[in-house]
Amino acid sequence: MQPLIDNARTFGQRPEEFARLAEGQSPQVLFITCSDSRVVPALITGARPGELFELRTAGNIVPPYVSEHPTSEAATIEYAVEVLGVRDIVVCGHSHCGAVGALVRGDDLTAVPAVRDWLVSATPRPAGAAEDPEVAEGVQSHVLTQLLRLRSYPCVERKLADGQLDLHAWYYEVHTGAVRTHRPQTDTFESL
Repeated sequence: MQPLIDNARTFGQRPEEFARLAEGQSPQVLFITCSDSRVVPALITGARPGELFELRTAGNIVPPYVSEHPTSEAATIEYAVEVLGVRDIVVCGHSHCGAVGALVRGDDLTAVPAVRDWLVSATPRPAGAAEDPEVAEGVQSHVLTQLLRLRSYPCVERKLADGQLDLHAWYYEVHTGAVRTHRPQTDTFESL
């Protein structure tokens, strides 16, 4: 913890770099990814403060849209699309994902009931080889499912129909740093 505290102390000693951020934000991209500490959107994309609007969930899950019981994820997506006017949404899964791996393998998650209930209620079990430690196929399948979910959100559906929004599926390899994007024409994930 001490290195984090030391950095936080020196971070605030450069106010001129951050003064413009007080005027508001206008990110062009909503970046939906996993809560995993190895996935750092700004590091992956090179984004500076104010350039990415982030939504991090266990397993980069976009829950089903339910208007009578809105989720924090739905509120974040709606705010990004309707208020901030993001032009792109990236759903980024990653290799070695514990959440997707647990789903693919059918792990017993009794010891973590909140995690179990979130995963079971929020997303279908992805395809993939249970013995693959990277869970690459499972994660890629899962990311595409989340992209389909996004399309069912009324605000996303409207902006897509108006040509004001684009959706992207990414797969990040934590062990190499490589980023792959889904190419609908070939239905494969290829290097950016």
